[in-house]
Amino acid sequence: MFSHTILALGVASIGCVATLQAKAQLLEHKDLSLAAALAIATAAADHCKAQGYTVSVAVVGREAQILVQLRGDGSPPHSVENSYRRAYTARTYKQPSRDVEKRVRADPTDQLVHLDHIMAAQGGLPITVGGDVIGAVAVSGSPGGDKDEACAQAGLDKVASVLR
Repeated sequence: MFSHTILALGVASIGCVATLQAKAQLLEHKDLSLAAALAIATAAADHCKAQGYTVSVAVVGREAQILVQLRGDGSPPHSVENSYRRAYTARTYKQPSRDVEKRVRADPTDQLVHLDHIMAAQGGLPITVGGDVIGAVAVSGSPGGDKDEACAQAGLDKVASVLR
């Protein structure tokens, strides 16, 4: 009797594994190419430069890894780190970094401020394709977060036709 129970459990286990394998599949998604990331970063930097701002720009990919980072001539030293952290924030929270800033201003005890690489400051925008967040772009160094965000938006506008 005991051996029949073990045999039945073994057969059931094999059936479960076979069912899992039959349903297993690879995930399909789009990722930013280097060319697209570079176009976004360059357009954002150029937009800020045309306004007279010296900034740094970061573009991160799906897993918040740096794809492109530019430091404009004469940009503040901290702008490199700030642009990355704003992009990281926009990517991981799947929303503009200004929304995270609003959240923290509303609740200064919000624990998210203690997470690595999070920056609750305007200037970062998620990059989406069909509702899927595939990266983010952020700018730092202009005389205000709204201006940083406008430059980031100019970068996204440059490649809007690709992000469909």
